[in-house]
Amino acid sequence: MRTRYTLFKSDSEPIVIIMGILLVVGLVNVFSSSYVLAAMDFENPYFFLGRHALWSFFGIIACVICRKVDYRKWRGLMFVGLGVTLFLLVAVLFVGTTVNGAQRWISLGPLSFQPAEFAKLMAVLMGAFSISSVLSKEDFYIAEDWPRVVVPFGAILVMAFLVYREPDFGTACIVFGVPLLMAIVLLVRPRFWSLIGLVGGAVALGIGALQPYRMKRILVWIDPWSDARDAGYQMVQSLSTIGSGGIFGMGFGDGVSKYEYLPEAHTDFAFAIFSQEHGFLGVLLIFFFIGVLLIYCLRVAARAKDVFGQVLALGIVFLVLGQALANLAMVAGVLPVVGVPLPFISYGGSSLVVTMAGMGMLLGIADRNDRASDGDAPQRRGAEEEAEERRRRMHVVR
Repeated sequence: MRTRYTLFKSDSEPIVIIMGILLVVGLVNVFSSSYVLAAMDFENPYFFLGRHALWSFFGIIACVICRKVDYRKWRGLMFVGLGVTLFLLVAVLFVGTTVNGAQRWISLGPLSFQPAEFAKLMAVLMGAFSISSVLSKEDFYIAEDWPRVVVPFGAILVMAFLVYREPDFGTACIVFGVPLLMAIVLLVRPRFWSLIGLVGGAVALGIGALQPYRMKRILVWIDPWSDARDAGYQMVQSLSTIGSGGIFGMGFGDGVSKYEYLPEAHTDFAFAIFSQEHGFLGVLLIFFFIGVLLIYCLRVAARAKDVFGQVLALGIVFLVLGQALANLAMVAGVLPVVGVPLPFISYGGSSLVVTMAGMGMLLGIADRNDRASDGDAPQRRGAEEEAEERRRRMHVVR
C-alpha cells in the first residue's frame, strides 16, 4: 500500500501557522509605526504596542473559544448575538465616545471597542443562515419561504443603518455588502454577475454624488495629486511611503513617514509603513502568506460536510481576506480611501478580536472536516488494501 506524504496533517495547521506569523508581524509593525506618535502624545513609546498585545491576547482567547464550539450551534445562538449587537449599536449612538466627529466607540475603563466590528461577523452569520436555508431546501418557494431570506437580511440592513448613523459609511457597506456578495455568488448564476457589477457601480457613484465629500474622495482617488495638500494628502503620502521602500526597505524602525507625514500610520495605513521599512521583498512575503491562507480557507469551505458550514466558511473568507485585499488596494491607490483595516497587522482591538473569532469559527469547521475524514479512513484503508491484494494476485497469475 502506498503511503501519501503531505506537508500538513490537516487544513487547520497551515491556517494556524500563518495566523501566528501575521500576528507577530502585526505586533512588530504596530510598534514600529506608532512609537513616535505614542511618545509625543502619551510620553510612552510602548503605549499602542501594549494595547495591541492585550487585544491580541483577547483575540486568541476568542479564536480558541469559537473553535471549540460546534459551528452548527451558532445557528441557535445567532439571534441572541443579534440582540446583543443591536443593543450595542443603539447604545453607542447615545453613550459612545466621539473621535474625529464619529461616535463609534464604547469605553470600558482604559479600553474601548467598536460595536460595528461585531456587526460584521453577526452579518456573516445571518447571511449564512439565510443562504444555507435556501440552498438546503430542494423546493424553495419565495411565496412560502420568504421569511428565511427577508428576516435575516432585514436584520442585516438594520445593523448597517445603525452603523451608518455613527457615521461610518465604510463599515456599513461591509456589514451589508459581505452577505450580499455571499448571496450573489451562491444564489445568482454567473452570467448575471457582470450586470450586477455594473448596477452596483452605478449605485455606488449615485451614493457618492449625494454627499460632496464622498464624491471628492472618488475624484481624488482618480488623481490624488490634483489636491495633494488637502483631500489627496493621505493617498499621496501612502504612495510615496510605499515607493520609498525600494527592493529591500529602509530597515526596521527606520521608516520616516511615521514622523507625522502619513496620517493613521499604525491603523489603516500600517501596511504602507511596513512596505517602507521592509521593501518589495517584504511585501511579496506578506502577499505569499495571505495567498496561502486564502487557498486553505477556501479548501476548508469546499470540504465542509453541510451547506451551513460551507456558506459560513465562505462568508468568513469574504470578510477577513476581503478586507485584507481592500486594505492593500486602498494603500496602493487601487481603491479610494475607505477606512478598512488590514487584518492581523493594523492596530485596532475590536477588529482584531472579531477577525480572530471569525477565524476560530472557520477552524472549527476545518476540525469537523478532519474528524469526519478520519472516521472514513478505516473504510478507505480497507478498500485500498483490497485493491492492492487484487493487483498482487493478478501479478502472480501473470
